[in-house]
Amino acid sequence: MGKGKGMGVAMDRTRKFSLFVCSARACIGLFRIRSIESLQYRAAALSSGSISVFWALIEITVYTVFYRYAAHREAATLTLAQMVSYIWLGQTLVPLHPLSIDDELLAKINSGDVGVELCRPLDLYFHWFAKSAAGRVGRFWWRALITLGIGLLMPGPLRLGAPVSAAGLIMFLVSVASTFLLSAAYGMLVTAVRLGITWGDGPTYMMMLVGGVLSGGYLPLPLWPDFMQGFLYVQPFAGYLDLPVRFYVGAIPPGRAAATIALQLGWTLLFVCAGRLVMRGRLRGVIIQGG
Repeated sequence: MGKGKGMGVAMDRTRKFSLFVCSARACIGLFRIRSIESLQYRAAALSSGSISVFWALIEITVYTVFYRYAAHREAATLTLAQMVSYIWLGQTLVPLHPLSIDDELLAKINSGDVGVELCRPLDLYFHWFAKSAAGRVGRFWWRALITLGIGLLMPGPLRLGAPVSAAGLIMFLVSVASTFLLSAAYGMLVTAVRLGITWGDGPTYMMMLVGGVLSGGYLPLPLWPDFMQGFLYVQPFAGYLDLPVRFYVGAIPPGRAAATIALQLGWTLLFVCAGRLVMRGRLRGVIIQGG
């Protein structure tokens, strides 16, 4: 009896592992297909890249005036050259940020196609995670190439500076990869919250706005008050933009790289767990509307 029970447990574990492998392969395939589809929209990429360059030049002009004429400009923790690089890189990373729920997923929620999605033999959270993340990758590559290319070609004080060191560049790239995962995880948390709302998008827009403000996208975090710097460093949204860029400009030394990237990955894991829990709760009482 005990032997038969043990074999049953082993078979159950094997079946679960097989389902996990199949689900992982399917999600990877969805990610690849969606990424390739996103790369096809060249006109939209050129438009978004032009907007990035335009806003970068406006911000650089504003901060140049600030650094030259502000009464307490010497208190700034970044030099003007570092701030210029901060702005160019910040505009480059914007497509990775969860500024809105993926259009396809939002359409499924509003139309009632969530019911169809639940019929698929895939974990709904990771299925949507792969789709949402892949949509950001396609937009990111085009916009990054345009923004960085023009930033490097700008004259003198408007130019994107070189990384502080080879180690700083490597840590910047690793941190950007962590940013991608962090942004995708928070985007899925927002999507899970939206799954249970039938009267509008207000709460989800507020969640995404908070992330944008605390990322440094509206006002670089080094320019915030000194008493807030400790909080701003450890809060999750610094990992969207501020932390990767600080590696590039040398504001975070390589010795703190492991702790900083671990902070990004820790928040990513927390958002994944929270997103799965919220989605599981929402699906128990989900109202499928539309037709």
